[in-house]
Amino acid sequence: MGREGCGAAVGGLLWLALSGGPAAAEPKRRRAAAAEEAEEDDEGAAKKRARAGPEQRRPEEAQEQEAASGAASGPRVSAGRLAQDYVAPCLEVYGICVKDGFLGEALGARVLAEVGGLHRAGKFRAGQLAGPGAALPPARVRGDQIAWVEGREPGCHAVGALVARVDQLIRHCAGRLGPYRVSGRTKAMVACYPGNGMGYVRHVDNPSGDGRCVTCIYYLNRHWDSKVHGGILQIYPEGRQVVANIEPIFDRLLLFWSDRRNPHEVKPAYATRYAITVWYFDAKERAEAKGRHRMGM
Repeated sequence: MGREGCGAAVGGLLWLALSGGPAAAEPKRRRAAAAEEAEEDDEGAAKKRARAGPEQRRPEEAQEQEAASGAASGPRVSAGRLAQDYVAPCLEVYGICVKDGFLGEALGARVLAEVGGLHRAGKFRAGQLAGPGAALPPARVRGDQIAWVEGREPGCHAVGALVARVDQLIRHCAGRLGPYRVSGRTKAMVACYPGNGMGYVRHVDNPSGDGRCVTCIYYLNRHWDSKVHGGILQIYPEGRQVVANIEPIFDRLLLFWSDRRNPHEVKPAYATRYAITVWYFDAKERAEAKGRHRMGM
């Protein structure tokens, strides 16, 4: 597919996201475009293989096998093909990539069930602030509740399988992520906006060179209607006179550069909104950030 194929995809799902209004106003058309794209990806599919590469913690082989088998019910396209023909070109050209039907119904439903279980068990805590905004009351900036998960905890194996699948995708993007050489990642941040009209004000994930280079967000919200429920993620790509409106619909994966190229915000959500975020580190920038931390800078 390459750059030309990415352009075709942008002509469908991602173009609607980047062009603003139609993406927010016509969710059904966008989902139909995503379904057509997934159908195209199905052709000539290869058998999936799962490998992970997180910083100082690699998902066990069992989790990798679970990711491969669990995703079998989703679009049958190899992680290598998806990474090289779609994800890497879209990030290179647009700085943003949207992939629907990432896990498939079966594994996606298991992830949603586990996240719901964490919520019911009271595992979420109010999201905190770091960096320049740390002095502000968190509730004025972000209204989410979060839990950090490795994926090996009891009741979190499907989340681990999701993370292993994203690890696999990023690994296959090696050499296609601009200057970055991914060396690890964070744990998975499981987030819930409880539907009380709170969101997250406009911000940048990595404004100060902490090592994060790619943000990956997986959404878990069935029957989401942004005109009723709100909760859209709006991205303001640097240097573009457009706004990307990303609906947080079930089984959607969003990737974008974590630095100042992609300021973004979560609009107020009026229904329970779940998402799982993983950040991947660039080896050089991460090492420099750790060095500054050790020196107290």
